[in-house]
Amino acid sequence: MTSNRETTIIRIVDMHTAGEPVRIVEAGYPPLAGNTILERRRDAQTRFDHLRTMLMLEPRGHDGMYGVIPTEPCAAGADLAVLFTHQEGYSTMCGHATIAIGRWAIDTGRVARVDGKARFGLEAPCGVIQVDVETDEAGVTRVAFESVESFASALDRTVEVPGRGPVHVDIAFGGAFYAILPASRIGLSLMETPLAELVQAATAINEAIRTGGSIVHPTEPDLGFLYGTILTDDVALGMHGGQPSYNLCIFADGQIDRSPTGSGVTARIALAAAKGEMTVGDSCEIRGVSGEGFIGTLAATSGTGLDAASRVRVAGQAWYSGRSEMIAEPGDRFGAGFTLPRRLADLDTPV
Repeated sequence: MTSNRETTIIRIVDMHTAGEPVRIVEAGYPPLAGNTILERRRDAQTRFDHLRTMLMLEPRGHDGMYGVIPTEPCAAGADLAVLFTHQEGYSTMCGHATIAIGRWAIDTGRVARVDGKARFGLEAPCGVIQVDVETDEAGVTRVAFESVESFASALDRTVEVPGRGPVHVDIAFGGAFYAILPASRIGLSLMETPLAELVQAATAINEAIRTGGSIVHPTEPDLGFLYGTILTDDVALGMHGGQPSYNLCIFADGQIDRSPTGSGVTARIALAAAKGEMTVGDSCEIRGVSGEGFIGTLAATSGTGLDAASRVRVAGQAWYSGRSEMIAEPGDRFGAGFTLPRRLADLDTPV
């Protein structure tokens, strides 16, 4: 963190993957303490959360911003390590950001490229992900990653959602936990219902499940929380016949993922494997609200149903959108950012 009379300056590069922003810290963020990536995540939450809010929230960010904080790797097999941030906090995995990091790591020389190709281990809070980067003769760079072990943790679970009554959802892990269901199950159309109504419904499902507090990761307590809800179209992934599937992911405090959600694609394919709808080698394109897609492939699986464990390969492209320095001057009331109030009466205005 560069400081001049307590002025905070953080250098960033902005990218996007399928329209979803990725703000990568390149310089100015202080070193994190901890012997594991999860300890460093907790350190960021405890000591430096004002830097997350500075970068993610208005006036330097917005309610759809997403970020990456590079740190030193801790795990064996990792060449780079990152934390993922958003307007509400910190994620355990992010596929669209991983795709952006793949390109950024090659372009900045952090990972060597041989004959236009590179493969490296990226440590995220959920584990080490293998990332492949390839640049063709036209200079187009494509990135793919293979997920951590992913699985369905609940099938047809009933959730009491205020205003909607009992709603049946599947819960799956793709580096983060998601509730997954077709929009039609709650009387909505993924393609025709106004976006605001879809967001409201998915947010209500998120809140109902989080209030229940019953998401448990089998080995790591820090991963045991619901990240978001994914509303899908009505066609099972294994039955799209080459046509794309569409979904909408709502996470954090009503944040809309513009991309198809890389870890959500992983979770959907792991869920399809658990249901016997996809087998190893099957691929599908999944598109998000921007209309851009990721290609997901079931790379490996073992077991069936809730005992199935899968690895999924997700491929996409990332693009640069800007480079800048984020500055917070001393005395700036919004140095750590701010969020819009629900009502003007809720303003935290000094008297």
